[in-house]
Amino acid sequence: MRPSPLRLIIRWGLLLFGFFALAGSATLAFAYFTVSIPDPNQFTTGQATIIQYADGSEIGRLGAQNRVSVPLAKMPIELRRAVLAAENKSFYTDTAISPTGILRAVYYNLRGGSLQGGSTITQQYAKTAFLTPERTIQRKLKELVISIKLENTLSKDEILENYLNTIYFGRGAYGVEAAARQYFGRDVDQLTLAQSAVLASVLRSPGFYDPQYSEGNKKRLDARFSYVIKNMVESKWITPAEAAKVKLPTIKDPITGGEFAGPTGYLLMTVKSELAKLGFTEDQLLVSGLRVKTTFERAAQQAAVDAVDTQAPKKAPADLHIGLASVRPGTGEVVAMYGGKDYLVRQLNDATQGITMAGSTFKPFALIAGLEAGIGLDTIWNGDSPQIYEADGKPYEVGNYGDKSFGDITLLQATASSVNTVFVPLGLQVGAEKVVEVARRAGIPTSVQMMPTPSVVLGSASPRVLDVAVAYATFAAQGVYAKPYFISTVSGRNGGILFEAKPQGEQVFSADVMADLTAALQAVVKVGSGFEAKKLKRPAAGKTGTSQENASAWFSGFTPQLATAVSFYRDDATQTLRGIGGLNSVTGGSFPARIWTRYMIGALKGQPVLKFPEPANISGTEPILPKMFGVSETATVGSGEAGL
Repeated sequence: MRPSPLRLIIRWGLLLFGFFALAGSATLAFAYFTVSIPDPNQFTTGQATIIQYADGSEIGRLGAQNRVSVPLAKMPIELRRAVLAAENKSFYTDTAISPTGILRAVYYNLRGGSLQGGSTITQQYAKTAFLTPERTIQRKLKELVISIKLENTLSKDEILENYLNTIYFGRGAYGVEAAARQYFGRDVDQLTLAQSAVLASVLRSPGFYDPQYSEGNKKRLDARFSYVIKNMVESKWITPAEAAKVKLPTIKDPITGGEFAGPTGYLLMTVKSELAKLGFTEDQLLVSGLRVKTTFERAAQQAAVDAVDTQAPKKAPADLHIGLASVRPGTGEVVAMYGGKDYLVRQLNDATQGITMAGSTFKPFALIAGLEAGIGLDTIWNGDSPQIYEADGKPYEVGNYGDKSFGDITLLQATASSVNTVFVPLGLQVGAEKVVEVARRAGIPTSVQMMPTPSVVLGSASPRVLDVAVAYATFAAQGVYAKPYFISTVSGRNGGILFEAKPQGEQVFSADVMADLTAALQAVVKVGSGFEAKKLKRPAAGKTGTSQENASAWFSGFTPQLATAVSFYRDDATQTLRGIGGLNSVTGGSFPARIWTRYMIGALKGQPVLKFPEPANISGTEPILPKMFGVSETATVGSGEAGL
């Protein structure tokens, strides 16, 4: 016959009494001196790497667990007291272990009641941080010894801080900071009394109390919540009047998709890849608690997402891709990036990995080559279409967009209207090799294949969106190329700087050439194919680009503060953009220019309106728009785009 619960309690009581009576004996002494406090296992003390915007606000986290430690001082006193009320009211006066608690646990467990831990907060911390979850006498003995040693080593505040940064709250959240974000979408120091009481309630058994797990959990949480509040009143941490006002708060649904859902996933994966290049290992990212401050600016990034959401065609094929990259001239900081709608759906970044034909966004490289050769913006060229030129002893036929003829026009006018039948002979005159060399200096990397043929001027090469943004940043910086980068600093959990970026700039073009180039690209905006960008209402320069057969469309441009490229393309380079958004042809001056303009308005909000340098007049004449076009600066020469 099974012994009665009372007899079992008496038996356990005698055993425990004997155990504690042996505190001075050789047995426990041996255990005390042979069991040392181990290093906390990485699973419980490892902190997620926090990725931050340039202003220090959080983008997301990288790590095996959603966890970040915060000092006790950042945890509201209401939260600390709520946890004590739920788990160990007399923590600050208790010894490390509680014999009565163990007896109580044995009693309830033997009666078949709910599982009882019978542990102090010190014991819970010892078990969670230093030991495995196995239930053996040896592990329990180690827990008791480690608990005693912890109280001889750490203050009560230190133990409580470590415990609150270690304990699991469910929903993949370890520690109170991660739990506050998961359950209430806020930092721990913003928690209310009611929210603190919820976290204190669920930590005992998240699967038993979190209302999102099962329908019955809500009733159990109500009871546990009331228990916590009642204990806080009994401990005189809150008044009965305050308790009467506390109601169970609204709890957020669990965050689905993780940190990598939506456009933000592309930022996080880019940063993770860059960290690997800097030598940070996967283990470091998972558990070392790194703080990574990026070059991304929160307002600019939001402006990029908003611009695509509001200006992209509403009905578009699933394989339409939109990439945006924005770079700070002179430094190379990538301040915003749109790599796609949802990283979890498509893992290829449309801004930094996808490639597509550049179209007429490459014409500025030919223009620079011409300016460096002394060919000024006022030189006259024939813009009729079509025309046949000789290249390498073979005929090369070229036509303008829509086969439009312009007659004799200046190089400035040809730039504004993106006239192919001017830029191809310009490229032939300066040499295709020279055009390629200019593109390399501007920032188009060697990974982008460029053949020194007449078509290079028309953008037959297929760069990434970031490559073009970097090149146009070189223009905006008046000829200073700066290597692009995404990470400003990496610091350890103790605040020590582990990496700090050093911008790398080099003067690759003369200021005079850049001044005239900028004047020509301003004409694109003021009276040419990029007139949509006039809505920015500040000095801007840019270039439209539409590839052959309308396989891609670009708008790339800059102000003195920012250079940005936007591109539209599809999975298959042979597929056309025609018909998307109801347009016969999606040119660079349509959706890409609209997205560019909306983004720049948001990204530059609050920044001063800066002017570009005056033209250098390389050919000796004044390239002033009203004089050269014979029209006012507000007039539009042509709303269509001539360049392919």
